[in-house]
Amino acid sequence: MKKYNILFLCTHNSARSVIGEALASTHQSGKFIGYSAGSSPGTSVNPFAAALAKEMGYPESQLRSKSWDEFGRPEAPKMDFIITVCDNAAGEVCPIWPGQPATAHWGFSDPSQIQGNDIEKKLAFASVMNGLKRRLDILAALPIERLDSLSLQKELRAIHKSE
Repeated sequence: MKKYNILFLCTHNSARSVIGEALASTHQSGKFIGYSAGSSPGTSVNPFAAALAKEMGYPESQLRSKSWDEFGRPEAPKMDFIITVCDNAAGEVCPIWPGQPATAHWGFSDPSQIQGNDIEKKLAFASVMNGLKRRLDILAALPIERLDSLSLQKELRAIHKSE
């Protein structure tokens, strides 16, 4: 079975995009390899996002904030899908991605901006995780291998509107 590379983008690559990377890589379908990056990566992964990734069984050694420049290089893995998960990254001029991957915006509020106690913060991160999981489940159920580029692009973008 072919595995599809998905790059999740967010400005700082410390929370939502990291959760997307971990979810895709550990998805029960086995169809995806997740990656994440940011236009202005932070210095570390948010501890709540890291905890969720580790609970999913994602290797802690893979958790780091990365620049999206890493994925525009010739030696970078070819992406099948590029998904922005924050409104700031969706509005930025992205690098040219090799291979013409399908793109979509699956926006979520930034859970790291939640004010409150640890339980409220964990709930905000879990909400993003659950939303991304639902969307990945829909993507995994599509007959990806039988869709042409335009149909795949349309389906990927429609997933955001399905909720």
